[in-house]
Amino acid sequence: MGSHCDESLVTSAKIPTIKFTKLFINGEFVDSISGKTFETIDPRTGDVIARIAEGDKEDVDLAVKAAHDAFDHGPWPRLPGSERARILMKFADLIDQNVEDLAALDTIDAGKLFSMGKAVDIPNVASTLRYYAGAADKIHGDVLKMSREFHAYTLREPIGVVGHIIPWNYPSTLLFLKISPALAAGCTMVVKPAEQTPLSALYYAHLAKQAGIPDGVLNVVTGFGPTAGAAISSHMDIDAISFTGSSEVGRKVMHAAAESNLKVVSLELGGKSPLIIFDDADIEVAAQLALVGILFNKGEICVASSRVYVQEGIYDEVVKKLVEKAKAWVVGDPFDPKVQQGPQVDKKQFEKILSYIEHGKREGATLLTGGKPLELGGKGYYIEPTIFTDFKEDMLIAKDEIFGPVMALAKFKTIDEAIERANKTKYGLAAGIVTKDLNVANTVSRSIRAGTIWINCYFAFDNDCPFGGYKMSGFGRDSGLEALHKYLHVKSVVTPLYNTPWL
Repeated sequence: MGSHCDESLVTSAKIPTIKFTKLFINGEFVDSISGKTFETIDPRTGDVIARIAEGDKEDVDLAVKAAHDAFDHGPWPRLPGSERARILMKFADLIDQNVEDLAALDTIDAGKLFSMGKAVDIPNVASTLRYYAGAADKIHGDVLKMSREFHAYTLREPIGVVGHIIPWNYPSTLLFLKISPALAAGCTMVVKPAEQTPLSALYYAHLAKQAGIPDGVLNVVTGFGPTAGAAISSHMDIDAISFTGSSEVGRKVMHAAAESNLKVVSLELGGKSPLIIFDDADIEVAAQLALVGILFNKGEICVASSRVYVQEGIYDEVVKKLVEKAKAWVVGDPFDPKVQQGPQVDKKQFEKILSYIEHGKREGATLLTGGKPLELGGKGYYIEPTIFTDFKEDMLIAKDEIFGPVMALAKFKTIDEAIERANKTKYGLAAGIVTKDLNVANTVSRSIRAGTIWINCYFAFDNDCPFGGYKMSGFGRDSGLEALHKYLHVKSVVTPLYNTPWL
């Protein structure tokens, strides 16, 4: 269902010239050693946007060597924090100046809404940089009160060379959730953007150089997970790795880290987040939260509220409201300001989502609305907003992360039932609660095993609010000062005290 509009021809003028298609190593754009390239595709049409240098193990080796030299001998880790902050602030200003191009690159590469990129994603990237710039000169250790005659203190020192592997659903946002705290901490790094969405990362590398980030500090190797990604995960000279993506690949990253040099690992993985709506909820507010919770960014969001539980007293009214809203949801060209949902990121993801919809039908869930691809001018990877009801927790649509605009909806009676069903998942990334009862909100928020709980809101992210998972949603936190500490080692320094009147 879902309204749709197709005004792709109107928007072609906004597409920027693709300036950066090579690897960025040691401050220079270079071809891959093999000379190989790969295509990056526009999901609005299925057409090729550009050919991008395909980095492999040898290119990762070069990038790591550059990062290592920059860490061991370069100025970046040795600068006063205030000086790193100044450069990061300049980097943020340059991003603000190029907001239109950067938003457009994520639109043509990932199918993301241009208006949202311009108003939210790219400005947030700049604010993330500024947040960590503000922390760069406030990295403190502690003076310790020893029980014997010793003076001791801790230092927080940059961890070294970091590998960042970025997913395709938020190419800008997730890149900066990783590189901003690592840069503020004084680390150097090698970034592998997703092969589906390499364009904006290369543009940011160019801006980083303009801002004065020294050569070798930030390197970008475009390429594929099984080659470039695997080389980063298993590299003996990378000290820490931060990965956002599927639990399946997260396992491989962790395995490679263990088999190589036991590098520090931080993983933000899949989710199957529940949204629990209680009888006392405002029906309009609850339905809107539930709908946006699954359709925002076309469902390609790790914290999507893909399982919605509604208490029986308002269930029928909420269902009616949801179907009404889903049918009015506008799917189409992401450059059109009226559009609420663009195309899925690529053909593979598009087909995967459609296969889950077929599983849902086969397993006996009731399809309320949607469930089909949308042919907009016969091109692109568009899917109708889809709602299933009467699901059971052992169905694939309730167990697996679909990563698309597909909601599973169910009715519950008691708080205890809601908590039990919400926790019946291998994931634990986020959850939502809609209620006016503070006691219910407190009980449920403390009972659900997930890293973020939103009460009467959803997608309420902030630079100061740590974000990450429980269970198979991973470990380690992005955002907040927790993320900065992830890129810092704690060193204890102890010296004897002689003839001191005080311990």
